[in-house]
Amino acid sequence: MPEESSLIAPCGMNCGICLGYLRKERRCPGCRADDKNKPSICVKCIIKNCETVKLSKSGFCYECENYPCKRLKQLDKRYRTKYAMSMMENLASIKANGLRAFIEKEHQRWSCPKCGGVICVHRGYCLDCGKQPA
Repeated sequence: MPEESSLIAPCGMNCGICLGYLRKERRCPGCRADDKNKPSICVKCIIKNCETVKLSKSGFCYECENYPCKRLKQLDKRYRTKYAMSMMENLASIKANGLRAFIEKEHQRWSCPKCGGVICVHRGYCLDCGKQPA
């Protein structure tokens, strides 16, 4: 998993563990990258396109006076329920410990113990070797 801060979306999603980023064909470059090759749902994302977040010092939702907004709450609930991952917990970690510490923690959490590949948040297993985390 690349340890690039550019792969951490304004909502706290780690794009480096997203199926869209990890797939071989029509690979998404991540939320903060150019919109070319992104799925339309990502291009139109309310959070990614939020002017308040774009103008904030950190570039993350936690700086917004409306944090957490309705869209972030919906997204967080869906990811907690379906994927055992929370954008709001990610944002709290980034705010409290810094982006570099968050990225290091993510690398440990999502690295495949068998091959060192990345465990996909949406599939729940390593797309390189098929290993599921213990």
